Amino acid sequence: MFRGVAYAQVEGAEGRWRPAQPLSPWTGTRVASSWGPIAPQTPPVPGFSFAHDPTESDEDCLNLNIWTPGLDDGRRPVLVWLHGGGFTTGTGSSALFAGDRLAAKGVVVVTINYRLGALGLLAHADLESEDDPGWGNWSLRDQIAALRWVRENIGGFGGDPGNVTLFGESAGAMSISNLLSAPDAFGLFHRAVIQSGPPATASPRWATRRAERLAGHLGIPIDAMATLRDVPVERLVEATQRLAVEAPADGGLPLALLPVVDGVLLERPPGELIAEGAAAAVPILLGTTRDECALFTTADHGDPDVDETRVARRLAGLVGSAGADVVDAYRMARIARGEPVTGRDLWTAVTTDYVFRLPLMALAAAHAKYQPKTYSYIFTWESPFLSGMFGSCHGLEIPFVFGTVGDTGVQVFTGAGPQAEALSEKMQHAWIAFARDGDPSCDAVGSWPAYDPVRRPTMILGPEGGVEDDPRRSERVIWEETGTAPMVGHHHD
Repeated sequence: MFRGVAYAQVEGAEGRWRPAQPLSPWTGTRVASSWGPIAPQTPPVPGFSFAHDPTESDEDCLNLNIWTPGLDDGRRPVLVWLHGGGFTTGTGSSALFAGDRLAAKGVVVVTINYRLGALGLLAHADLESEDDPGWGNWSLRDQIAALRWVRENIGGFGGDPGNVTLFGESAGAMSISNLLSAPDAFGLFHRAVIQSGPPATASPRWATRRAERLAGHLGIPIDAMATLRDVPVERLVEATQRLAVEAPADGGLPLALLPVVDGVLLERPPGELIAEGAAAAVPILLGTTRDECALFTTADHGDPDVDETRVARRLAGLVGSAGADVVDAYRMARIARGEPVTGRDLWTAVTTDYVFRLPLMALAAAHAKYQPKTYSYIFTWESPFLSGMFGSCHGLEIPFVFGTVGDTGVQVFTGAGPQAEALSEKMQHAWIAFARDGDPSCDAVGSWPAYDPVRRPTMILGPEGGVEDDPRRSERVIWEETGTAPMVGHHHD
């Protein structure tokens, strides 16, 4: 494998809130045996990182890692991974994303680092430059720069630059959903795997409010935003973390910062453009875990006040007076399936659908009108961690896709055993089959029918798998009946 390969560069603090620059010319041989620096960020949460993951950070963090079966002209399918972490944390160099198992099956795997937090997504008019009409989206621009590097160089690593699949989870998948509508990214990837990440963007007005809030935390006057270039990076990270804590008060996705619809990189909300066929040429495989939001609702565990009435009251901020009807429909549907119906379980189920599953199903239905190779899944394997309170939560599918479910450190969260290994093998083969020709059907999973908005065939990936038409229909229908169903993605204004 090759570690820490630079794909572009950020030239010190002067490079803040500017597009990444091409690499300076160099001669000779560069050693690629050590991880490159990761993006500046808060320390990892205990239990959600691995002992040997790199922690050294730098503003010039634009590097990638490559796993390949051979340095030949084999022109293998290329899978480029975009990590998640709410656009504020994470690294493509985590042991969780080790690409050796996938590469051993005949593909080239690339994982990247890109700018995060304020360095990646801060957007304000006072930070614009005369020579660049863009308005933020530095994270997305970094990802595009990495894809350009892949197009120009991956042939030397046994990969096919004409067959690149972009895959990612959470913020990484949201990035992919956004890049599907970005003209600058067209042609740089040919298939997309979207794991739990619908399009998510902000208006310039929303982005400006967040930037000014961050400046306020730093004690910088609104009319002196340019002085942010002089702020130590550690203080920027700290202020971004304060934004993340405050984010739920803004409603919608609880993220500190978001990609912005700047009229340049993102011309309009990506969901609108995808619904109009902007990504018609790109086959898409997308899905969610069954209990995505269990990872975020654990604070309600054992809280006797989180009952149906309180859940309906919480929902009122999103769907108005329909909250009680939605909660009642979820309770009845879950009872019919023998699933628990505590207040926390209902809140987890409702927010899982509102934030993740329903926007992605809307994306699938919209995209399938233009691209017949559109496929859907629900991941249902349950984590044994903390007596199973996380269920089939956000991010749990990642080690199954990479084959890292066999690692001892990962098994604390995923569980272990032949059944877990078998599911991981099945998913690896399906993802690789999709990367080869845009169809995840293979011997491991059998026939995987394309998605259509009438039958809604969905592959269930769990202890008991197989294709199910319109899974969890009762919950989907109540949103439609009450007129509260979320559209393709989320746009903050």
